[in-house]
Amino acid sequence: MGSASGTIPPEVSARARSLGRAVARAGCTLITGACPGLPQEAVVGASDEGGLVLGISPALSEQEHVERYGSPTEGFDALIYTGSGLMGREVVNIRSSDIVVIVGGHSGTLGEFAIAYDEGRLIGVLTGTDGVADLIDEVVGRLSKETGAKILYDDDPDRLIASLIDYYRTVHFHRPHSLFSGADHEGGVAPPTPA
Repeated sequence: MGSASGTIPPEVSARARSLGRAVARAGCTLITGACPGLPQEAVVGASDEGGLVLGISPALSEQEHVERYGSPTEGFDALIYTGSGLMGREVVNIRSSDIVVIVGGHSGTLGEFAIAYDEGRLIGVLTGTDGVADLIDEVVGRLSKETGAKILYDDDPDRLIASLIDYYRTVHFHRPHSLFSGADHEGGVAPPTPA
């Protein structure tokens, strides 16, 4: 999850691309909101590494995806056209992911973080990427609601992904059943799918 528009410093774009590569090298599936900007940089990185890449589009069709939303189609193994608009797409995106990663970000990314936090997800924050990513710690410090969410921070994409996967496999996936919003999560550990 990250900035789809605005001025993005080249070094932040490069780190988002490295994040995508790290996801693919870890054998995970990258899921994004199928938008330009930092999410597309992660798509390019994951695709370059041969990773599986899925896009959750706000559009109802490829034509609407490209023409109305100005979004890319390159680098994806599959695009899922939800027809649910930008905000509706965010819920599908978060609920389709075992791990949510925040890079940079504006108000849409803040909304995605809020959904992930409220639903008790494992969240990674790539620090030093400006925007929402560099404010998450302050935001969380002002929240008084315990949701079961866990947030890990790192400024290195490879370390962040490795830490998230380790935490997911050893702690997060094995939490008590009641923290999973009624879903049955018993059994073996499935490979996580960072977004």
